[in-house]
Amino acid sequence: MKNLLLSTILILTFSLVFSQDQGDKKSIEILNKVSKKMEAYTTIKAEFVSTLENLQDNIKESFKGTIMLKGKKYKLVLEGSEIFNNGTTMWTYLKEVNEVNISDATSTEESLLDPTKIFTMWNKDFKVNLVNEKFVKARAIYEIDLYPINRDKTYSRITLQIDKDKEEIVSVKYIGKDGNNYIIDILKIEPNTVMQDNIFTFDKTKYPKVEEIDMR
Repeated sequence: MKNLLLSTILILTFSLVFSQDQGDKKSIEILNKVSKKMEAYTTIKAEFVSTLENLQDNIKESFKGTIMLKGKKYKLVLEGSEIFNNGTTMWTYLKEVNEVNISDATSTEESLLDPTKIFTMWNKDFKVNLVNEKFVKARAIYEIDLYPINRDKTYSRITLQIDKDKEEIVSVKYIGKDGNNYIIDILKIEPNTVMQDNIFTFDKTKYPKVEEIDMR
């Protein structure tokens, strides 16, 4: 579930598009520019730091990761796990137990992870609001809050920080109703890098004695 949540947040980071009637004009204009730029890339490779924080329990855990996107395909590399999706099948490899779970990439829950679908739809699930313009480490930043229209969501809002000059999202903060916040800080984005299609398919020959669990 943690991998699913993280994957969803990352893909939203690169592909959110918003309805014209769901927020202030400037925030919608900013977000649409970001989405248009990201959508134009043939591939995206990004390095990030993911942080889980719970202020009440004084918990803060961080780890680094990499995501590679190409059309409907993606590969997500986290500490201790890897997710492969070739557009048809998804493999979730767990290093600690040398196990890979195989599932259908088009199943209801996992369809949230399909960046192509988000690239080509208007997202009417949020109200958006530009809350701040500031400098962070000498970089001009827009700060925009997203509030879910559906109040049954497990989060109260998502806060985006966007580089004004590069028109790129540099951080996403997911405010959970359970007291857990998830933060994604984008360290580096490399667009239009060459990616062979085979990197999005799990190759069990590279993982000796891996246990396969087919959940399809």
